Amino acid sequence: MSFVVKEEPAARPPEPKPKKIVDGGLLFLAAFTLASGLGVAWRFGAGRAWEIVLETGAFIAVLSPKIAAGLFIAGTLPMVLPRDRVAAWIGGESGWRGLVLGSVAGAAIPGGPMITFSLAAGFAAAGADLGAVIAFVSGWSLLSLNRLLIWELSFLPHDLVALRVLASLPFPLLIGWGVRVLVRRQTA
Repeated sequence: MSFVVKEEPAARPPEPKPKKIVDGGLLFLAAFTLASGLGVAWRFGAGRAWEIVLETGAFIAVLSPKIAAGLFIAGTLPMVLPRDRVAAWIGGESGWRGLVLGSVAGAAIPGGPMITFSLAAGFAAAGADLGAVIAFVSGWSLLSLNRLLIWELSFLPHDLVALRVLASLPFPLLIGWGVRVLVRRQTA
């Protein structure tokens, strides 16, 4: 008697649902934008409204490559990070260590929201739990070393900066822990 072992192909991730380009949120935003533009044109003249349109268009042209790179990072990060390692380090069972790592990583990440939120989305897709992701974003928002070293210490008194950092230090951990508690209550 002989046994034949069949190799099954690796399970593919589910196909993403197609996203609507035009939805209620976009329609609301478009209507609000149009109303704001008409309000500026009525109050300050059509020339000023067109100046704002051109300034905004230039800003979008500068920002678009950064957003595209951020979306690429968010989409590819889960493919290159080993899910089991990510879950062990910053997943739901990582405890306070995962929250500390998320907070410290957030504080250490240079750059703005395009980098930070893209990395946060990528970490979440790669196996990080919501508490660690929130601790990561909160660490970036409250404890950014980049902002601290370049801006705060350059312009503010050192004792004020130290007091602000000390006051902010526990919050990324507490916020991440609170999110974990809420998620566990919802899933229980």
